[in-house]
Amino acid sequence: MAVSIDLKPQENRSALAERALAAAAIPAAPQQFEDKPSLIGLSREELGEALASVGVPQRQVKMRVAQLWHWLYVRGVADFSQMANVSKELREKLAAAYTIARPEIVTEQVSVDGTRKWVLRFPAKGAGRPVEIETVYIPEEGRGTLCVSSQVGCTLTCTFCHTGTQRLVRNLTADEIVGQVLLARDRLGDFPDAETPAGAIVPSEGRLVSNVVMMGMGEPLYNFDAVKAALAVVSDGEGLALSKRRITLSTSGVVPMIAKAGEEMGVMLAISLHAVNDTLRDELVPINKKYPLKELLDACRAYPGLSNARRITFEYVMLKGVNDSLDDAKQLVQVLKGIPAKINLIPFNPWPGSAYECSDWDQIERFADYVNQAGYASPIRTPRGRDIFAACGQLKSESERMRKKEREALEAAG
Repeated sequence: MAVSIDLKPQENRSALAERALAAAAIPAAPQQFEDKPSLIGLSREELGEALASVGVPQRQVKMRVAQLWHWLYVRGVADFSQMANVSKELREKLAAAYTIARPEIVTEQVSVDGTRKWVLRFPAKGAGRPVEIETVYIPEEGRGTLCVSSQVGCTLTCTFCHTGTQRLVRNLTADEIVGQVLLARDRLGDFPDAETPAGAIVPSEGRLVSNVVMMGMGEPLYNFDAVKAALAVVSDGEGLALSKRRITLSTSGVVPMIAKAGEEMGVMLAISLHAVNDTLRDELVPINKKYPLKELLDACRAYPGLSNARRITFEYVMLKGVNDSLDDAKQLVQVLKGIPAKINLIPFNPWPGSAYECSDWDQIERFADYVNQAGYASPIRTPRGRDIFAACGQLKSESERMRKKEREALEAAG
């Protein structure tokens, strides 16, 4: 296992960034993959079934589920032996049949700005091979955002996105999605003192992981069931307890699944927009050929729970000479008319082989000023983690590509 930690001085870091950097000095413990199903990411009902399968009497199941839920998601233990109020006999039965291990850390890098990127390895599923994904933590003043992956690779081939150059290998499972959150909280020392995993640094106050965004590798709505199950665990009030208003799902525009996501997940919605007409969006975000702008924006207008207090975030990467003119800004305001929205302007993050350049900063500011004056909040996202390729659009792992027929079957199922 290789662990790469790059610590460089920088003035005026936020308190969260300082704490994240401090925790970076802790070496990652090696993980041994176990050929057992994981209890991570299961619903309470599924966890009850797992307990029953190792002989827990039905009358005790509800109590035992509550105990395990507490140990997994409040205390953050990664070993059954740490569950102090569970009998030794039951701990041994659970350890023989199941795992609660974290993913393996292949590399861990920390940017000059405190952003942290993990390359994580998950064991083989079925006849496949182990796979790798990337997870990114972004510390800011007053909040810490974890960017979580939902797939290994991506089917969407957005031309400005590095992840799109890696073909889809497979969907992540619910335990692998939740495992990213647990791993991050482990490494940042974000679990309580009493049962903190060995080697972590505990923050004196507040949460380091305060927000989760499904904006890592992959299209979350093409892995709907696993993402839904994982976010139900992450938002459960008796465990990890992140408010659904602090969880954002980003989609490139899988129109038929948008309303379903609002109804069944209830989290905040972000749309990877990036263009204001079908001709350009067909090129930048090829899924637009299947679900054009009008259909996408109609689905946004109908998103369950949409209001001024629960706005949709539209992500718009700034590409020099491509989509950054004032005319583009005017059209953007027009196409979003009537949708409670915030527009995140994202300076393009370069990656090897890309054909695009980032818009000039003056032009980005002019674009933002016009959109602001039209009544839309349009913050310019500060590039984070560029030096370790952890910025928006830069994530890519080296996992083996899926065979074409397997990939096509998975896409059809999605």
